[in-house]
Order: sequence, then C-alpha cells, then structure tokens
Amino acid sequence: MLEPIEANYVPDGDDWNITIVGRGKTLTATAPGLIAARDRADQLVAELAGDDEKRTVVHRLDGDALQFTTAYLNARLARPHVDEEKPAEPNEEKAKTAT
Repeated sequence: MLEPIEANYVPDGDDWNITIVGRGKTLTATAPGLIAARDRADQLVAELAGDDEKRTVVHRLDGDALQFTTAYLNARLARPHVDEEKPAEPNEEKAKTAT
C-alpha cells in the first residue's frame, strides 16, 4: 500500500505557502489565494507522483484536513464582490429605439 502524499497549506498574508511531502521528497511553492494554491498543489503532486495512477493526497490547512476542506469550500462557493455603489449605466441604444 502506498503512503499518502501530504499537501499542507499555510496562509502568508494574501498568499499561501504550499508544502508537498511524499515519496521521499518535499516540494514547496507559493500561490495567491487558496484556490490557486490548491491548483498549484495538484501540479506539484503530479510532478512528484509521475505516472502513478493510484495516489492518495491529503490536503491540510496548518496540519488539519477538516480545516482545509472548510476553507477551500468557502473560497470556492464565495460570491464575487459586487460594487453596489456604482449605478448601472443605461443602454443608450435601447433608449434611442424605444422612443
């Protein structure tokens, strides 16, 4: 049975430090935001595991898998910030044809 590959994420301001450990190697990277960090972790795991089809990756936030899952789902499901102070501009073409 293969040992799992561990992906650990640590926040550093707006960036995230990523450490991938497995198969006797350690790879590190930094990414802007948790979603980008997860994508970068996938790239590092692919680099580490090579052509192995069967691999298990455990993602952890400061060592806690449940905390990572919660933070990642919150980041994925968060609605983008909408600037509500700026009113929508009317479409001038529609205004001309309506008269």
